[in-house]
Amino acid sequence: MPHKSNLDIALEYLRAIEDRLDFDELKSFFTTDIIQIEYPNRLVPQGAERTLQQLQEAGQRGRQIVESQHYEVRNALSSEDWVALEVTWTARFKIAIGSLPAGSEMRANFGVFLNFRDGKIVRQHNYDCFDPF
Repeated sequence: MPHKSNLDIALEYLRAIEDRLDFDELKSFFTTDIIQIEYPNRLVPQGAERTLQQLQEAGQRGRQIVESQHYEVRNALSSEDWVALEVTWTARFKIAIGSLPAGSEMRANFGVFLNFRDGKIVRQHNYDCFDPF
């Protein structure tokens, strides 16, 4: 079986989130010492730094409010252990958020930078830019 590139793994990771895989399956993409940094944005004004356990907790909260989501990768760059993706994200929410009623679609454009070790994500940096809501 051919070796998967870090870019291939990054794209599979986004599809796994989109497909709402259980966290037990999703965590196979991460090292046990993963750190995810979400820089300040409209939904997380103070930003966040998450460990594997905190990613699982955030995922559980997300499942309660997100009905569906889609990732459109517009650009991708891969260099050694890093993958950079420019993505348009759309999600349908089960609850009202800001001026959007429940069932509405929210959109964001973001950059995500993934650092890999041995084919797994060890660091993830998110720069999210949400459309007005």
